[in-house]
Amino acid sequence: MTLGSLTAVLLLAMPALAVSGPDDRRPTDPKSIASPPNPQARSVPVDDLFYTRGVEFPSWSPDSKQVAFITNMTGRYNVWKVAAGGGWPIQLSQSEERQDAAAWSPDGKWIVYQSDIGGNELADLFAIPADGGAAVNLTGTPAANEVSPVFSRDGKQLLFAYKPKISSIWDFAVMEWGTRKVRNLTREQEKDRIWERAAWAPDGRFVYASRYNASFTDADLFRVDVATGSAENLTAHRGDLRFVVADVSADGRTVLMTGDRSRGFPNVALLVVATKTVTWATDTQWEAEAKAFSPDGRTFAYQINADGRSDVFLADTATLKSRKLELPEGLNSTEGSRPFSPDGRSLVVSHQASNNPKDLWIWDLATNQARQLTYSAIASLRNLPPAQLVQYPSFDGKIISAFLWKPFNLKRDGTHPAVVLPHGGPTDQTVDSFNRMAAALASRGYFCIAPNVRGSTGYGLEFQKANFQDLGGGDLQDVVYALKFLEATGYVDMKKVGIAGGSYGGFMTLMAIGKTPGLWSAAVDLYGVIDWYTMLQHADPFLREYEKALLGDPVRDRAVYERASPITYIRDAKAPLLVLQGENDIRVPKEEAEQVASILKQHGRTVETKYYSQEGHGFRRRENQVDSIQRMIDWFDRFLKHDSPSRSAH
Repeated sequence: MTLGSLTAVLLLAMPALAVSGPDDRRPTDPKSIASPPNPQARSVPVDDLFYTRGVEFPSWSPDSKQVAFITNMTGRYNVWKVAAGGGWPIQLSQSEERQDAAAWSPDGKWIVYQSDIGGNELADLFAIPADGGAAVNLTGTPAANEVSPVFSRDGKQLLFAYKPKISSIWDFAVMEWGTRKVRNLTREQEKDRIWERAAWAPDGRFVYASRYNASFTDADLFRVDVATGSAENLTAHRGDLRFVVADVSADGRTVLMTGDRSRGFPNVALLVVATKTVTWATDTQWEAEAKAFSPDGRTFAYQINADGRSDVFLADTATLKSRKLELPEGLNSTEGSRPFSPDGRSLVVSHQASNNPKDLWIWDLATNQARQLTYSAIASLRNLPPAQLVQYPSFDGKIISAFLWKPFNLKRDGTHPAVVLPHGGPTDQTVDSFNRMAAALASRGYFCIAPNVRGSTGYGLEFQKANFQDLGGGDLQDVVYALKFLEATGYVDMKKVGIAGGSYGGFMTLMAIGKTPGLWSAAVDLYGVIDWYTMLQHADPFLREYEKALLGDPVRDRAVYERASPITYIRDAKAPLLVLQGENDIRVPKEEAEQVASILKQHGRTVETKYYSQEGHGFRRRENQVDSIQRMIDWFDRFLKHDSPSRSAH
C-alpha cells in the first residue's frame, strides 16, 4: 500500500458517536458561581486526606478470582491483592520504596512489579509469589530504568520498557521467563525518539508498539518481530499525527488503536494488519482513547475524556455500536493493561471525582451493574467541596476550561482568598480527579481554580502545540485571565491571591510571580523550573530532548530560552515564596530550587525551602505528603488570610 492510499484509508470513518468537542464550549457567567450552603462543612484534617489510600494498577489473576493492585494503605505503595468478589485485601510486598505496575503471570504463580530507590526513577523489575513470599529482583540494573512489565499470553516472555540513565532513548526489551535472559527488542538510534505503549500478539510472535517523538505530537504504530527485532510501520504518514496501540484481537488480525483524525483529535480505530485498513470507531473532537479487547475479541472498551471528565464505553467489534457504562460523573476509566477478566465476565474500572478518591469497581458484563471493590476514603471526607467545570475567554478570545473549587457558606462580598493551581506537563491536563491540595485549601475557605492553559492535552493537537516556543507567554496569560474570572464572581479579594503548582505548574508559579508580580500575594513552588539552560545541564536526558522539542535549539533559539526562563524575571518577584523539592528528583533537579532560593534571598525577598530526602519528582511517602500540604496551608494562611496589607511589604 502506498503512502497516499494509506492516507486515504485513514480518512475513512464509520463513526459510533456524533462529532463534538472543544468548539462547543461557551463562557461561564462568573455571577452564576455560588458558594453552596452546608451546615456540616469544616476544615478537612490534612492527615485524613493522606490516610485516604491511593489505588493503582489492578491486574486480574488468571482464574478471574482475584485482583492484584498497588496501594499505600501502610503509607508506602506496595503490592496487595483482593478477592474479586470483595473482602479484606492481603498485603504481598513490604518495602519503604515505591512500587508500581503490577502484572500477574498467566500461570498464576507470580506478580511482577517495578520499584526504584528513593524516587530516583531507576527502577528494577521484581517478582513476588502470588501466594506470598520473598520478592526476587529480576533485572538488578542500578544504572537503568525498567518499567511497565507485560506478559505474553502464554506466560513465556515478559516485555518491558527500559532506558539507561545516561540515555534519552526508551526501548523495549524481552525477558525469557524460564531463564530470566533479557534481550533487546527495539534498538532506537535517534535520541529524540522513544518507544512507548505495547501489546502482544496472541501467539507471542509479534509485539505491536508505538514510537513517539520527544514532544509527543507524532507517533507511528509498528509490528515488531520478537525473534528478529525487525519492525514494520503500519501507519506511515506525513505531518504530526499520533497512532498508539492499545490491544490485539484474539485472532491476531486486528489492532485496537488510538489515532488522530482531522485537526489532531485522538479517536478510536480498528486496524486490519494484513491490509493496513483503518476503520474509525469514534468521531469526536474530545479525547478518545482505545483500551482493550474482550478475551473473545467480540467487544472492545474505550473511553472519552470530554473537558476533563471521562466515561467508559463498550463497543461491538463487528458493528461498532457502543454503549456507555453508567457510572457516577467524574473520572471513569478502565484499569490495567488487560482490564477484562480472563473469563470474559467482568471489567475492572476505576471511579474518582474532585470530592471522591479513586477506587476500583467491578463491572458485571451480564447484568450491566457495577460493584465497588476497594474503599479508600476516610469517613471524614464526606463533606468536601466539589469542583465545578467552568470556561472563560483568555486575552485573545481563546476559550480556556478550568476546574473551580468553591468553599461552602461564603458571602459574595469580595473578601475571600483564592489560589490558582496550574498543572504540570505542560503536555498534561487537570481533570476531575481527587485533588488533595484543592480539597485541603477549599475546605479552609480558599477559592481554587485549575486552568487548562494552552499547551494542555485534551483539546486537540493544535491547542497542545499552542505554547511551543512561548512557554510562560500565552499560557501565563491564560492563568492571569483565570484571576479575572475569579474577580468577576464577586467573591475574591484580589489582594489575597496565591498560586501553587508542581513541575511545569511550579515553573508557571515562578513565571507568574516574576513576570506579573503585582497580582500575587503568596506562592508555593513544588519542584519547578527556574532556568531552562540549567535544566539542560542537570535533568534526565530524555527530558532534555522534550525541552528542546518545546523550545527549539538552545544555541539558535537562545532568545526563546531566555524569554521562557523565570530566572529572567524572578528578581522582580514580591510574593513570599515557599519552595518544596525532592532531593532525588531527576526531572527537575534540586539545583533549580537552590537557584530560586539563592536569588530571592540575595534580593531580600521572603523565601523558605524544604527539601525531602528519599523523594523524587512528586512526593510518595505519606509523612512527606502530609508535611508538604500542611506547610502550604500555613504559608497561605500567613500571607493571604489578613486584612489586605500592601504587597510592597512582601
